[in-house]
Amino acid sequence: MSAGTRSPSGRMNAFSRGALACGFIGLRDDRIAALPDEAIINKNFASSFFGTSFSSLLASAGCDSVIVTGASTSGCVRATVVDCVQHGYRPIVPREAVGDRNPAAHEANLYDMDAKYGDVVSLAETLEY
Repeated sequence: MSAGTRSPSGRMNAFSRGALACGFIGLRDDRIAALPDEAIINKNFASSFFGTSFSSLLASAGCDSVIVTGASTSGCVRATVVDCVQHGYRPIVPREAVGDRNPAAHEANLYDMDAKYGDVVSLAETLEY
């Protein structure tokens, strides 16, 4: 993800994309910006679920899986992945679409999420989904 800006309110964002959901955590990347008819959720905490209407939006769209991306694998990405499972969704993490300031923490969290909570897969596998 390239560096960008936060929402005008200074909050972080999460986007819902119809049958697929993308946790958009912290940075803004215009390549994956919300379309005019897509919901934007203001996110103030690590998980995209905590204190937001994200679960309700996913349920109303009939989603059963969530594709999680973001700039803090050991923080926001992991928190969202754990909450996906706790809310009954299957989390999918595209390896090339997450990052962390600490490479060791990044790899350890990817390993742990793949072993316990969801699927860590390549971007190519995710796009086939």
